[in-house]
Formats: sequence, structure tokens, C-alpha cells
Amino acid sequence: MASETARIEAFSDCVFSIAGTLLVLNLKPPAANAPFWQGLAAQWPGFAAFLLSFFFIGIMWINHYRLFQHIQRPDDVLLFTNLLVLLGAVWIPYPTSLIAQAVTGGNLRDAAILYNGSYFVMALLFNLQLRLVIRRGLVDREYAGVRGIARSYVVGPAGYALCLACTWWNVGASLALNGALALFFLLAPGLGRRGARVSA
Repeated sequence: MASETARIEAFSDCVFSIAGTLLVLNLKPPAANAPFWQGLAAQWPGFAAFLLSFFFIGIMWINHYRLFQHIQRPDDVLLFTNLLVLLGAVWIPYPTSLIAQAVTGGNLRDAAILYNGSYFVMALLFNLQLRLVIRRGLVDREYAGVRGIARSYVVGPAGYALCLACTWWNVGASLALNGALALFFLLAPGLGRRGARVSA
């Protein structure tokens, strides 16, 4: 961890870990008047939402880590945009809890609009941070790595906007596309490096 950004990274790691931990608070014990295992099984939407959003927050942290490997020094703009990214991360447990409740309680489309819209805003915030650190010369000279991150980030706003638009047509498809985008952001940098080695 570079000394110039050590405190930012340490604080960010703590916030991401807290955001992931908050997700478990949405899980409730089975109803006292129901059989134990049946009561747990009835809460499958909450468990599914917990696993997916923990996975997504983890991917956010991975991409945050990858970007900060290239940041050499901080400035006030980086500090502010980083706070915005962290604000988005700690917000995620809320729409997650709403969509889990909506699976059995109704208003699933409205909850999915908020859920997909939240990830669209997160994609915008990650892109804002990336563009500003490049423009302000805060990244290192390993531009190949930074360009790879930039190429993968471009997909985010358009992809999550498509998720959001798809919500009005098919909620399940919009959530599946949301999951596919998360997988893309997990794998994209590795795929780019592999392609570069093959073409070399």
C-alpha cells in the first residue's frame, strides 16, 4: 500500500467491509410458530439477496483495489469522489432489503427499479472517479493497466442503464443482467491481460 494513499485505502476497506456486514442484518430468524427448516426455507429471497449483494459489494471492493494500485498520490478531488463511491457502497444494503421483501410482499418492479437504479448510479460514480484521477495526473505510468480498467468501466453506465430499462419489461431478466454485469467486472481485467499476452 503506497504511503500517499494508505489512509484512504484503509478507510475504504473498512467501509466496504461494514457495507457487506450490514447485509446480514436483513436476515431474520424463522417464525416462532413455524417448523424451523420450513421457516428458514420460506426466507429464501432474503438469503438470495444477501449472497448476491455481498458478491456485488465484494466486486466493488476488488475494482476499487485495482484502481488504487495505479494511484500515486491523493488530492481533495480524489478524497471527495472516493467518499461518493463509499456512500454508494453503504447504500446497497437498503435496496437489497427492499427487493428481498418485495419478492413475497409485492411491488417487485418498484423495488427492482430502485435496486437497478442504485447500481447505475454506482457505475457513474466509479467512472467519475476514474476519469478525474486520470485527468488530474494522479495515476502511475503503467497506462496499459489504467487503460484496461477504463475500457471495462465504459461498459458500466450503459449496461446498468439497460438493466434499469429492462425492469419495465421483465424484472427477472433485469436482475439476471445485473448479475452478468457483476461477473463481467470481476473477470474483465484478467480477460484483457490474457488477450494482450496472446496478441503479443
